[in-house]
Order: sequence, then structure tokens, then C-alpha cells
Amino acid sequence: MNRPEVLLAMSDATYRTQFGPAEHARLSELAGLGEPLQVASLDQPAARERLADVEVLLTSWGAPELTADVLDAAPGLRAVIHCAGTVKPVVTEGVWERDLLVTNAVDANAVPVAEFTFAAIVMAGKRAPFFAARARTARDDWSVDGLGDLSNRDRTIGIVGFSRTGRRVVERLAALETREVLVSDPYADRDEVKAAGARLTGLDEVLAASDITSLHAPALPSTRHLIGARELALMPDGATLINTARGMVVDTAALEAECEAMRLFAILDVTDPEPLPADSALYDLPNVMVTPHIAGSLGTETRRMTSSALDELERYARGEDPLSPVTRESLETSA
Repeated sequence: MNRPEVLLAMSDATYRTQFGPAEHARLSELAGLGEPLQVASLDQPAARERLADVEVLLTSWGAPELTADVLDAAPGLRAVIHCAGTVKPVVTEGVWERDLLVTNAVDANAVPVAEFTFAAIVMAGKRAPFFAARARTARDDWSVDGLGDLSNRDRTIGIVGFSRTGRRVVERLAALETREVLVSDPYADRDEVKAAGARLTGLDEVLAASDITSLHAPALPSTRHLIGARELALMPDGATLINTARGMVVDTAALEAECEAMRLFAILDVTDPEPLPADSALYDLPNVMVTPHIAGSLGTETRRMTSSALDELERYARGEDPLSPVTRESLETSA
């Protein structure tokens, strides 16, 4: 097995979180390592000296952009293995022009997002976040009236985006006695959606028929404000919108209007802008829960992504095809 020369390019905080003793030990077995092992910038003399011999870059959050200048300093570079989700902040046109192998760890990052989303769906079914908000101001009111049906049985759940995360959410919903799970995604295969336990249909039907709709669409020009005033108006009174995807998928002003009217509930882990302005109505509404983008990999969860990246490094060293390749074309329809 080849032991390629590897340099880690990521922020110092990311490096400390994603690489512990076990990860360092495996990396040492798979690759040739020099000093510095990790850099947050590729402009420093020590980093440039390493780049001259590097065959593989392991990148993650806080990685510098791979500009033409950086690529020119790395004539032997053959692969960029990303220890996180989207590679859009890192890769440039020069990466594709040099025909470099690029991989990411989006499958690993989808796991905690799907877990968080499934939990949010269950909590939404019982209106738990909204009863918690009521309890802060009405501590003597322990009634369960006024927030509609409280149940996770016989619900219709809508999934917008049959992405890696969306697919995992659909699979987890098998644990609930749902009435139906509906999926909207222009790129999804009907048979694959059916095999996962859902029915593929149009966005309007998903929104109009679902008690709870969860968003899993990527951030693309075509998905900006995918959920706007018209789409929100299709949702039934008392329905819940969950967004763990990207804030720009939702028209924030339109959602504020619906939630201020107390017609819809919302659980938002991502917003547009992010964070919301301090005076946003969404912070104070009792029918809205806002969290600070915590659904994705955090803490020890990030080492699942490291493990995935090291799997890719091992496959590269053995001359095997990658499990999660990224191409210029695939980036056009993914996060």
C-alpha cells in the first residue's frame, strides 16, 4: 500500500476537535507525515515548504481556499479529502482543471442532522417546544389545551429534499405509526423513495397534506426562497415547518408573518440571515423554536467525519475508487 505524503489544512480549533489519539494513530499508519502536520493557512513559508511534497490534502472547516497560487505550490498534489460536508468553500476551478480527486464526508455529517430532525419531528408531534415556551410565562398553567392534536400517530410527514439527510429521516420515520410520508425532490428516483418508505410527489402536495414538513434541500440558486409566501399558505393551519437544511431555502419575512398570525409552528436550526437580527419576531414567538445551527456534527460527532475521511485516504492509498467522490457537476445539485 502506498503511503502518500499528507498535510492537514483546517482551523486549529477544528483540528483539535476532529483529531484525537486514535485518529492520529490511524493517520500515521496510512500516510507520510511531516512538520507542520496541520496548518490553518497555506501562505506561510513552512506550509509552502510542505506543499512542495504533498500528495494529499486533508481539509475541513476553516480550510483555506485552494487558489491557483496554492495549487502551483503543490505540483504533486493528487487528492483533496475533506473531513466535513460541503467542499464549496475550499475547491476552486483550478482544482477541477488539474483533475484532482475530491471527496467529502457528507454521509457521516448527515447522521446527526437526521437524528436531530427525527427528534424535532417527535417533539413537534407533542408540541413539546411550544409547551416549554408557554411554561416560561404561565407557570401555573399545566393544561394541554390550545395547541391542537398532540400525537405522533397517524401523522402525515413531508420531506422536501431526498438528500443523504432526507433519506435517513424517512428511514427513521418507520419507527412511528405515520399515516404517510411524502417526499418532494425533482432529482429523486420514485422507486428509491418507495423502498425507503415514502411516496414521491410534488412540492405543493407535500406542503398541503403534511402535518409536519421537514426541509432537506441544498443551498442553490434554484432553491432560494423555495418556501415562500405562496408555499407557506398551502400548509394546513397548525402545521409545523422544520428547517435543518439551509436558511436561504425559506423566505424569512413570509415565515414571520405566518408565525406571528399563530397559524403555523416552526422549528428552525438554520435561518436567513444567520444569526437572525436581534429584533426578529421569531425569537419571542411561543410557536417558534430557534436553535443556533447545532443539528450537524459537533464535538465527538465530528470524529465520525474524520473516520470517513481516513477511510477515503486508505482507499486512495490502495488504489481503490472513493466512496464519496465530488465532481464539478455534482456540486451543481448538492450542498
